[in-house]
Amino acid sequence: MESRCSSSADSRLTARGLVSINAASICARVESYEAGEKKCISDVRRTFCLFVTFDLLFITLLWIIELNLKGGIEKQLDIEVLHYNYRDSFFDIFLLAVFRFATLILAYAVCKLRHWWAIAITTAVSCAFLIVKVILSKVLPQENEDENRYLSIVGATERAPLMGPGPLSDGQFYSPPESVADSDEELDDKHDPEKGLIQQVT
Repeated sequence: MESRCSSSADSRLTARGLVSINAASICARVESYEAGEKKCISDVRRTFCLFVTFDLLFITLLWIIELNLKGGIEKQLDIEVLHYNYRDSFFDIFLLAVFRFATLILAYAVCKLRHWWAIAITTAVSCAFLIVKVILSKVLPQENEDENRYLSIVGATERAPLMGPGPLSDGQFYSPPESVADSDEELDDKHDPEKGLIQQVT
């Protein structure tokens, strides 16, 4: 190994001629590269695999919490898994997380791929599935409910009379008592204090 390092150091030429390179530093670099090849998985890959594992565990935890809140895990597992309904079940989101986990761990931890296609495929499949699920299970049914509620309100107001039947009257109406002639002048006197004082003095 040392002879290979020294021969590569001696064979380097530059524009000025032979360059003296420390053979020990070159040997250390070569040994570090060889040690890197022996290493099982890099730190970046390990972090990515941990992130993918955390994603699966987090989705699983959320699904278990959701099952527990709806009335018991065993009963809800029966409803969501055995009697699967696309609009109400979150089992498919759990399966999507398992798909992401299996694909990415297989691609980057087991096969040690150096290409981005596995991430692109799992991201595209996840996004497409979640967009379709949200539209079909939340947006469209909610819009239908709102439209039905609006139409029932509009239909009820068009059929109902604006005023309900009032109390029956026998023709008697309230009318104020007759007012005294020239009562308008008296009103003006009450509002104008000077006129009232002048009339009292005279």
